[in-house]
Amino acid sequence: MLNLSLTSRDVARELARRYSTMTHDELDILESVLVPMKFAKNEMILGEGEICKQIFWIVKGLARQFYYKNGKEVTEYMATENTVMMSIESLFQEKPSTQVIQAVEPTIIYALPKKELEAVAMRSVNIQILYRKILEESLIISQQRADMLRFESAPDRYQKLVKNAPQLVLRAPLVYIASYLQMTPETLSRVRTAVLMNS
Repeated sequence: MLNLSLTSRDVARELARRYSTMTHDELDILESVLVPMKFAKNEMILGEGEICKQIFWIVKGLARQFYYKNGKEVTEYMATENTVMMSIESLFQEKPSTQVIQAVEPTIIYALPKKELEAVAMRSVNIQILYRKILEESLIISQQRADMLRFESAPDRYQKLVKNAPQLVLRAPLVYIASYLQMTPETLSRVRTAVLMNS
């Protein structure tokens, strides 16, 4: 089970473990920019039209990123513990976000404000590496999802999600999973039944 009393130091250590080795002093610097945030179920982390000024690291909970198309919500991305989220275009172009980020469960986040992160990255090569690797990971995830939607069948998309993100499949509402996989809920239900029967 997740330790709910994680400190900013614990989070700094986990980020360093995941993305870049760091000295004690560099951990101090990284810890100093982390901002703890708490969100209730269904609360907006980033609203439509807001400028995304930080990278969100999910410590506990489940969040989803979506946009509106023809009045309907289209789920772009979902993330659970130890995952990064951001509206990357808004973050770098400093323009209002078309993406919305919402807490699907009660969610605890540590934010990395972009301006502060860039300032400390100027003084530390390892924090620069961490920043770059976070952005690389985000871009790779976007590319992998685009390729999945372009090239893979509905059953393959679902099975890949089960394999790569089992917590999402267990915890996210089916309507969000269907939207993320670009299926109707009815298609998802048929795919899940077929996968279960063949396993």
